[in-house]
Amino acid sequence: MAETVWSTDTGEAVYRSRDPVRNLRLRVHLQRITSSNFLRYQPAAQPGKDLIDLATFRPHPTASGHRSEEEEEEEVVIGWQEKLFSQFEVDLYRNEAACQSPLDHQYRQEILKLEDSGGRKNRRIFTYTDSDRYTNVEEHCQKMTTAAREVPSFLVERMANVRRRRQDRRGMEGGILKSRIVTWEPSEEFVRNNHVINTPLQTMYIMADLGPSGKLGYKKSEHVLCTLKVDSNGVITVKPDFTGLKGPYRMETEGEKQELWKYTVDNVSSLAQPEEEEREQRVFKDLYGRHKEYLSSLVGTDFEMTSPGALRLFVNGEVVSAQGYEYDNLYVHFFVELPTTNWSSPAFQQLSGITQTCATKSLGMDKVAYFSYPFTFEASFLHEDESADALPEWPVLYCEVLSLDFWRRYRVEGYGVVALPATPGSHTLTVPTWRPMELGTGAELRRFFIGGSLELEDLSYVWIPGTFKGERLSRFGFRTETTGCVTFRLHCLQQSRAFMESSSLRKRMQSVLDRLEGFSQQSSVHSVLEAFRRARRRMQEARESLPQDLVSPSGTMVS
Repeated sequence: MAETVWSTDTGEAVYRSRDPVRNLRLRVHLQRITSSNFLRYQPAAQPGKDLIDLATFRPHPTASGHRSEEEEEEEVVIGWQEKLFSQFEVDLYRNEAACQSPLDHQYRQEILKLEDSGGRKNRRIFTYTDSDRYTNVEEHCQKMTTAAREVPSFLVERMANVRRRRQDRRGMEGGILKSRIVTWEPSEEFVRNNHVINTPLQTMYIMADLGPSGKLGYKKSEHVLCTLKVDSNGVITVKPDFTGLKGPYRMETEGEKQELWKYTVDNVSSLAQPEEEEREQRVFKDLYGRHKEYLSSLVGTDFEMTSPGALRLFVNGEVVSAQGYEYDNLYVHFFVELPTTNWSSPAFQQLSGITQTCATKSLGMDKVAYFSYPFTFEASFLHEDESADALPEWPVLYCEVLSLDFWRRYRVEGYGVVALPATPGSHTLTVPTWRPMELGTGAELRRFFIGGSLELEDLSYVWIPGTFKGERLSRFGFRTETTGCVTFRLHCLQQSRAFMESSSLRKRMQSVLDRLEGFSQQSSVHSVLEAFRRARRRMQEARESLPQDLVSPSGTMVS
C-alpha cells in the first residue's frame, strides 16, 4: 500500500499585504485518522486481480446521515481576531465567580447568547485572540528548535522577557508625571512588564482540542494548529504555512491512547473586484498626492539662488578633540576671519564660538580631551573685478586653547590657525599650536602657582595681522614653545550658478575657484617656507659671528 503524503515543513512563512487584515479568512479542516478512513486513502485494486477491494472496508453512513464518532471531522472558516470559544472556556465563564476582568464578563455574555441561540457551531477548533491571556503566556514559552529537550540559551531567556506593544494600546491623555521616573532596583516582574518592543504586533492562535470524544475541555488536550502574527506594516507571519497544493499536516497526541490527526489551513479570503481595486488605486493616488503637497509645503517651492558671479560657502564643523597639552580641563575659543575684500556674511551669522570645559583622558603618552562641539557658519564670495590678477584670499580659522583648574586659574595653552579647505566635501584638519614664552624661570613659576601667562592682544597675529600693510612680516625675537594640537572636522558645501551654466561665466568662475584653491595650498606651504627662511637667516648670522679663518672663500665653514 502506498503511504499517505504528509507535509513535514512546519516552518513559518512571511507575507506582505496592503489590504486591511480584517479581510483575512482562513479555512481550517481537522480530521482524526483511524484504521477505517486510513484505508480509504489507498489506491483501489485493479479489476481482475486476486485482491480484495479496499472499498468494502469503507464505513457506511448511519441511519441519521451523520458520520460515526470514530470518523470525526470538522471544518471552520475563521476571520482575523474572530473569537471561537473552547469547551474549557465555556465551562469556565458559565461560572460568574470566575470572571475577574471586563474581558471575562464580556466573554460570559457572548457565551450566554450562544447558548440561547442554539450553542456553539464549532466543536474542537477554537481560537485565542490578541486580547486573551494565552497570547502573553505563549510569547514567554516559545521554542527555538524542534528538539524535545531543548535547553534555552542566554539570549532566548532574555528575549522571552521582551513583549511587543499592542496596536490597540492608547496612551493616557495629558502629561501626568509619574512619582518614580527611575527604578533603581527593578524586579523581574517589573522588567517583564516594561521591556517592550516598539513594533506593534497582533497575534492570533488557531487551536484544537484533541481530547477523547466526550472528554473535551481539558487544558492538556489543547494543541496549536496555526499561529498568525500581523504588524503595523502589513507583514503577516503564518506558522505553519498555508497548505495550498501541499499535503495535510499531521499531529499525534500523547498519552495512553495515541491518536493521529490531520489538518489543513487554507487562505479563502475573497479577491477584490476590479471596481474595488480601481477605487483603491484612486484612494492611494490621492493619499500620496496629498502627502507630496504636505512635504512641498514644508520645504518650500522657492529655491534660493546666489547672485551671478557669487560663491556661497556653507561649513558644518566640529571641534573634535585637543591633545598634548600640559594642564587638564581644556576649552577652545575659535573664530573665523573673512578677508576684507569680496567676502561677506549675513548679519545674524556668528563667526566665533567657545566649547565646554572638558577633562582629559590618557591615550598612550598623551592626554586627550574630546569636545565633539558642533558649529556652523555661512559666507559669500563675490568676484567683482574679472581682470584682477591678484590671488583671492580664503577664510581662515583661528583657535585658542585654554585650561581652567580647580582654583579657577586659567592658562593659555596654545594658539593655532588653519585656512579653510577650498574644495567641497569632508575634511579632518589637525591644527598644531604654540604659546608665547618669557625668558627665565620666573614666568614658568608664576604660571604654575598663580596662573596666567603671556597672551596675544590680537589673535590675528598668529597668521597675518589685519593691520599689517607691508611686504614682509618679521617675528624676529618672538619666543614661542610648541604645545599640542586641535582636531577639526569640517563638512564644506559650495553653491554657485557657475556650477549649472555652460557659458563663459562658468569658465571665469572656475578660474577663480582654481586660484582660491591655489591660495589654500599656498597657505599650507607658507608656514614651511617661513621656517626655512628663518633657519637660513640664523645660519647666515651664525656665519657672520664666526672668525674669518674658519670660513672658506665660498662661504662654507672649514672643519
